[in-house]
Amino acid sequence: MLDMRPDCERCGKDLPAERAGAFICSFECTFCAECSGGLNDICPNCGGELMDRPTRGKKLQDEYPASTDRKFRE
Repeated sequence: MLDMRPDCERCGKDLPAERAGAFICSFECTFCAECSGGLNDICPNCGGELMDRPTRGKKLQDEYPASTDRKFRE
């Protein structure tokens, strides 16, 4: 199951699990649309392919909560 990380690793923007607009690689490195735009679909951390992250509805988050571990470091 995906962690559904709550923020962009580059800028810290909130990325709620129920909304579209996040991009992930196979290691779940997570970026917002703005930050991933200039990366040519390649993760800067691991070199993996960045793809649209699926959403997780609010009902499912009750049983399968999204991660609260923020990755952005200033």
